[in-house]
Amino acid sequence: MKTATEKPKRSVFKIGLGAALLAVAWLGWHNWQGAGASSGAAHGKRGGGIVVVSAAQAERGDMAVYLTALGSVVPENTVTVHSRVDGELQRLNFSEGQMVRAGQLLAQLDGRAYQAQLTQAQGQLARDQAALENARTDLVRYKTLLDQNSGSRQQYDTQLAQVRQDEGTVKYDQGVVANARVQLDYTRIVAPVGGRVGLKQVDLGNIVHASDTSGIVVITQVQPSNVVFALPENQIDAVLKAMHGGKPLSVEAWDRDNSRIVASGTLSTLDNQVSSSTGTVNLKARFANSDNALFPNQFVNARLRLDVLHGVTLIPQVAVQHGRPGNYVYVVGADQTVSLRVLKLGAASGDKVVVESGLAAGERVVLDGIDQLKDGARVRVVDRQREGEASGGPAAAHDGGKGHGKGGPGRHREASGAKGQA
Repeated sequence: MKTATEKPKRSVFKIGLGAALLAVAWLGWHNWQGAGASSGAAHGKRGGGIVVVSAAQAERGDMAVYLTALGSVVPENTVTVHSRVDGELQRLNFSEGQMVRAGQLLAQLDGRAYQAQLTQAQGQLARDQAALENARTDLVRYKTLLDQNSGSRQQYDTQLAQVRQDEGTVKYDQGVVANARVQLDYTRIVAPVGGRVGLKQVDLGNIVHASDTSGIVVITQVQPSNVVFALPENQIDAVLKAMHGGKPLSVEAWDRDNSRIVASGTLSTLDNQVSSSTGTVNLKARFANSDNALFPNQFVNARLRLDVLHGVTLIPQVAVQHGRPGNYVYVVGADQTVSLRVLKLGAASGDKVVVESGLAAGERVVLDGIDQLKDGARVRVVDRQREGEASGGPAAAHDGGKGHGKGGPGRHREASGAKGQA
C-alpha cells in the first residue's frame, strides 16, 4: 500500500531527469557552435573562399604549323645482287656491313669455261673473216673478166652472193664473240649502286647459279635516304597549297620518343592516290643522311612544316578546357575574379595553341586549380615554380588544369595544325 510521501518523491525524480536532459542538450549545442567557429576560423585562414591558382599571360608571337605522322625510313635503292652466269664462287671482295661504291668488284666466279668459249668464238670469227677476204678477191677477179668479156655474168653474180653470205657469217661470228665476252665479264660481279652491303648469302667454293633466289648479298643505298609517312586525306589540300608556294617544305625526322631530331630533309613528293583502306595518302621526304643516322626500315616521327603564322595570340595548351560550352579558359580579371571565356582555337604546336578569337594578348588565363573554379570565383595567383624553389624542392604537380573543367572531363589539345571551334 502506497504512502502519501511516495508521490512527491516521484515528481522530484522526474524534475531531476528533465534537468539532466536539458543540460546534455545545452552541452551538445555548445560543442556544435564551437566546432562551427573553429571551422570558420580555419576557413578564414585558407582565404575565406579564395582559390589559389597559377596563371599565364597570353602573348603575341609566331607559330610554326606542323603536321606529324609516324614514318619509316626507305632506302633510295635496295638491290639484291645476283650472278648472271653459273660458276664456282672463288672470291668475295667485301666485308659484311661495308660501304661500297657503284662499280666496285664484289665477287669473282671461275671464268675459265667462259674464257674458252670466247677463244673458240674468236677463232671461228677469224676463219670466216679469211673466207670473206678470199671471196672478195675472187669477186674483183670475176668483175675484171666480165669487163673484158672473158667471163660470164652468172659466174660474177654467184661470186657476189658468196661474198654477201660470208659477210653475214662474219657478222654472226662477231655477235658470238661479243656474247662470249659478256658471259666472261659476268663472272666479275660488281656493285650496281653504292651503299651498305648486308650479310653474305653464299660462301666461297659454292656453285652459284643465275636462278638462285637469295642472291649473293643485298645492297641498300642509304645516302640519300627517304622517309615515307601517311597523312589523312583532309590534309592533302593544305600540303598541296604549301608545295605550290615555291619553297621546299622542310621535314624533320624525330626519334620514337620525340626527344631529339635524327635528321632534317625536304618533302620530295606525295602519292598520286588516296588509300581506300586507310583514307590516307603517302608522302616521301628526302634526307641527305650524310652521317648515316637514318637506318633502313627504322620508324621515326616525321614533322612536316607547312607554314609560319606571324603575330598570333598564343596561350599554353594546358589552360584550354573542353566541355559543353566548347573550348574555353578561365580569364583572371583585374579584381582577382575569373570569368569563363569561350575561344576559337587555331593551330597547335608543342605546348602552345593559337587563339583566333575570344582572347587578347596580355590577358591572363588559369593553368591549374581549374576544377575548383566557377564563373566569378575569387582567386589568388601564385607562382608554383617559385613556391617549389622556396620549399627546397621542385614545385608540386597540380592536376587541376589537367583533369575536369566545369563543363565535364577535359582533354588537352595535342594534334598540331588542327582547328578548334568554339
